[in-house]
Amino acid sequence: MLEGKALVEDTDMPIKMQIQAMAYASQALDIFDVLDCKSIAHHIKKEFDKKYGSGWQCVVGSNFGCFFTHTKGTFIYFTLETLNFLIFKGASS
Repeated sequence: MLEGKALVEDTDMPIKMQIQAMAYASQALDIFDVLDCKSIAHHIKKEFDKKYGSGWQCVVGSNFGCFFTHTKGTFIYFTLETLNFLIFKGASS
């Protein structure tokens, strides 16, 4: 597990879910190269889908913009090491 601490930029997730998000991110960084953002995001999304049900989205990288609608209580944006992580569950229309 990485020793670096995550810095939460914004969230509306319950604290237990936040901790889980950062743990999955750290786990992914232990498994995949830091430049393999697609595999890191896939790993986190897969783990969230497994634990909290399907419909999760994950974006990982050092420079990205986004605009989205999410289900209340399912959003987190944080930085770990050199990467930014955005995890959320899409809102149903």
